[in-house]
Amino acid sequence: MKKFNFRKVLDGLTAASPVGSSGGGSGSGAGGSVHPGGTAGAAGTPREEIQETLTSDYFQICKTVRHGFPYLPTALAFDPVQKILAIGTRTGAIRILGRPGVDCYCQHESGAAVLQLQFLINEGALVSACADDALHLWNLRQKRPAILHSLKFNRERITYCHLPFQSKWLYVGTERGNTHIVNIESFILSGYVIMWNKAIELSTKTHPGPVVHLSDSPRDEGKLLIGYENGTIVFWDLRSKRADLRAYYDEAIHSVAWHHEGKQFMCSHSDGSLTLWNLKSPNRPFQTTIPHGKVQRDGKKPESCKPILKVEYKTCKNSEPFVVFSGGLSYDKPCRRPSLTIMHGKAITVLEMDHPIVDFLTLCETPYPNEFQEPYAVVVLLEKDLIVVDLTQTNFPIFENPYPIDIHESPVTCTEYFADCPPDLIPVLYSVGAKHKKQGYSNKEWPISGGAWNLGAQTYPEIIITGHADGSVKFWDASAITLQMLYKLKTSKVFEKQKVGEGKTTAEIVEEDPFAVQMMYWCPESRIFCVAGVSAYVIVYRFSKHEVNTEIASLEVRLQSEVEDIITPEPETNPPFPDASSQLPSLKSLSGSTNTVACEGTMKDSIPCLSVKARPVRMPPGYQADLVIQLVWVDGEPPQQITSLAVNSAYGLVAFGNCNGLAVVDFMQKTVLLSMGTLDLYGSSDPYQRQPRSPRKSRQFAAGLTELSDSPVSLELERCKSPTSENRENSFSRSRSSSVSSIDRDSKEAITALFFMESFARKNDSAVSSCLWVGTGLGMVIILSLNLPASDDLRHSEPVVVSPSGTVLTLKGAVLTFACLDCMGTLTHQPYEVWRDPHSADDGDKTRKRKLVMHSPSSSQDMGDHQFAVICSEKQAKVFSLPSQTCLYVHNITETSFLLRADVVTLCNSVCLACFCANGHIMTLSLPSLRPLLDMNYLPVTDMRIARTFCFTNEGQALYLSSPTEIQRLTYSQEMCDNLQDMLGDLFTPVETPEAQNRGFLKGLFGGSGQAFDREELFGEATAGKASRSLAQHIPGSGGIEGVRGAAGGVIGDLTRARIALDERGQKLGELDERTASMMASAEAFSKHAHEVMLKYKDKKWYQF
Repeated sequence: MKKFNFRKVLDGLTAASPVGSSGGGSGSGAGGSVHPGGTAGAAGTPREEIQETLTSDYFQICKTVRHGFPYLPTALAFDPVQKILAIGTRTGAIRILGRPGVDCYCQHESGAAVLQLQFLINEGALVSACADDALHLWNLRQKRPAILHSLKFNRERITYCHLPFQSKWLYVGTERGNTHIVNIESFILSGYVIMWNKAIELSTKTHPGPVVHLSDSPRDEGKLLIGYENGTIVFWDLRSKRADLRAYYDEAIHSVAWHHEGKQFMCSHSDGSLTLWNLKSPNRPFQTTIPHGKVQRDGKKPESCKPILKVEYKTCKNSEPFVVFSGGLSYDKPCRRPSLTIMHGKAITVLEMDHPIVDFLTLCETPYPNEFQEPYAVVVLLEKDLIVVDLTQTNFPIFENPYPIDIHESPVTCTEYFADCPPDLIPVLYSVGAKHKKQGYSNKEWPISGGAWNLGAQTYPEIIITGHADGSVKFWDASAITLQMLYKLKTSKVFEKQKVGEGKTTAEIVEEDPFAVQMMYWCPESRIFCVAGVSAYVIVYRFSKHEVNTEIASLEVRLQSEVEDIITPEPETNPPFPDASSQLPSLKSLSGSTNTVACEGTMKDSIPCLSVKARPVRMPPGYQADLVIQLVWVDGEPPQQITSLAVNSAYGLVAFGNCNGLAVVDFMQKTVLLSMGTLDLYGSSDPYQRQPRSPRKSRQFAAGLTELSDSPVSLELERCKSPTSENRENSFSRSRSSSVSSIDRDSKEAITALFFMESFARKNDSAVSSCLWVGTGLGMVIILSLNLPASDDLRHSEPVVVSPSGTVLTLKGAVLTFACLDCMGTLTHQPYEVWRDPHSADDGDKTRKRKLVMHSPSSSQDMGDHQFAVICSEKQAKVFSLPSQTCLYVHNITETSFLLRADVVTLCNSVCLACFCANGHIMTLSLPSLRPLLDMNYLPVTDMRIARTFCFTNEGQALYLSSPTEIQRLTYSQEMCDNLQDMLGDLFTPVETPEAQNRGFLKGLFGGSGQAFDREELFGEATAGKASRSLAQHIPGSGGIEGVRGAAGGVIGDLTRARIALDERGQKLGELDERTASMMASAEAFSKHAHEVMLKYKDKKWYQF
């Protein structure tokens, strides 16, 4: 990348020539010229240099927060005292959730799937076991958790872990059937091992299989229950190192659950059965049930069912125990959905789920396993959802989920991000969205309520909009790094439902999801919202607080690149831009019958892909469809997908383009102003001097392309696939100049960017006028003049005239974005109409005057006699001075790659150009001088999802879809990176561990010796010795001071470091105290022993020894 640093550039004077080549051509403007010499068109007076305030010190990239449902979940854990939940995934990620706002994402470096998670209850730590046979200890006492220790097993595969409450010894079961013990504090293996061949009977000839369950007896911590896959259960006495009892069952075990008294336990099996065992008679289960099995008439055992993958057995003081299990359904109902069964006394309730169950946990009032459990909820982790069931109510309602985990309800196809938008929008959107809330949720508070979160210093409102494959659009409140859904709009409601067998029209151009949202355009100030769908349509929405019942206005547009097909009043003259008065009547005929078919019976012509509802439609408060514009089939060719979209509320116009051309529609008068092939937009200004093609040549050329293709799918069908289809994921749909063949370059020039602006359309203009800037896939910029009625009273009756200005500018690569700066270098906002309710009760006459804001900020009103146009393509950025059209600055952003996204954004009361490159680089350039401020290789584009959803916004924020279910937000602002620590929630809050219930004298006397068991004495190095070094390798983590140093910044970071240093010092002092105490004890023992020896030999003579 070449750096350019221009200083003292004066519009109208000759400037220094930058190094490097240009992608320019011989256009009428000084478009691609790298030598921006010449004199200004309107004024030749020197300008003062614009003082740019942004420097590279203002920029730093870091991830802020991840929203949405954890992708491909595998494991679940809950801390009943801290009340926080952890979810592990197949990609090695861990999400930790507490009260709304407390949402933390951390990732194992190895990327290995998380097999199991175990909280150190109320200790602010978490143990994860991964598929690469490594155990990790995470420190949750810092806002960004870090690994303190890791232990990598070399010779055995981990299958199950169990950490008893208030114990520092973790039991680890392996695939070989052995059980190892790990010290949580030092993360070192104990020499104490329970070998599988010692655990089972010597007479057994077969291996019992992997360890599938480990738990200590609630009655006696010195007894460990080991479940093996083949149905063997061993009750191991840890003190005597032998099996107290063994039980065998002829079906594989999936899980085991204790009764809190420790006298009996329940097992779930692969035949859909539950067995209840008593420790006094382990020869056979004293109760066997197949809950969903059909009872046979002749009294035989009920027929087998699907495996019960997990069972939990929870007791209540004042009612029957709860038995909760997943799976176990009958085989004769193959269509039944995955279910969770709750057995309470004789009542059996089956809760059917929308997705397969990954894991579930029963939440109980007490963390102590030897007390009445008193379950109050069940957390169910599904493959694509998280639900919590209320057990305290008889109908088992679910809790309303406060987390934004339904982002992926329908696959996300596009995103937009708005920071620092008008503050009244969030409450307004919430008020119309709240009316659609579902009923029937539990009235209790959400039980996962741990952690602490405050609003932080960042107070400006932020809104994220997501477009989805089913045509829905969701508006989210994203302020202060949280996410909450405000409002959902269903765009498919404007169309008729397709009956089975009638979907041929759409099916021929879109394989699936005909309503998928492809592009969105939102003007927050006027509240005009526009979507472009995959089936080549555009819908303009207006916002109203009132319900209406009205017909939906619709237009049809014929858009095709051949000049012969442009509808004009006089074929012989065929001007590229007919005047509006003659064009309007002819174009109105486009919105006639939707069933016009050409002379060949089979060839489709003038038919849209979808049918708009013809009857009046009830529209609830919120966004209401104002106009539907559909592209139609032309001579048997389906319409091409829309590649660019822009709306302007002040002008009352919507513009959109595709690979064939451009359409401009007046949505106030509901008329088509322009429908023209890209080539014809140039008129005589085409720098390539290309000739329009005849339809005959066009069809031959299309056939040739189809023959070249490997697949039988034509090029048109390929382009029109849904954004959710596989091809869309793996191939880039936007045509790029770097990859367009020379043949295609002559034929298809897609419209890639559109921008409405008050600007200087021509070199000799002395004042700004309404313009539409059009950018194409070949790097051409065409400025169209918009002649609007002089007074607002005539806006609904007088026609708007669109005409060419003759100005053509050039860049290298497809044009991505436009922006306009005033003569002071301040970003000028596009003109807009101040929002008013179109269905307001006090608005009796429709002629109420519109309030327009043409210049924003107000200083731009005196914008003087020049402005700066910022244009960025996928290869380079240019800044032009207008009206002289002098190229003041040019910066070649990339030679070998191309930009996926570029946005002009505000940061720290200044403005810059933010770019995201396909090679993973995120860059920012100053404006107007295009000095590089940041260039970091940050985000490799691993799939098209990132490319399609990445977007920048103001105040240094950006986002992209990191997985099909999650939005990742990041910042490129140094200030936000510094303040991030204050904005994140605390995962750990100081909470007193509840006291154990008083067990009573008799229970303490006869209830076993649970309290007298000393694990330290049994598993410590002094007694058990050291484990084999080759068995597991200890890896120190970065979660100490180093981890905090990397994760924290500012005062909070210093406090955290000091606190951890104090913790470590306290720990060392504690160890020193213990060492001193043990030395004193041994000294006392030695003194006592010496005294006894002295007394023994005190009165003996020397010869008696």
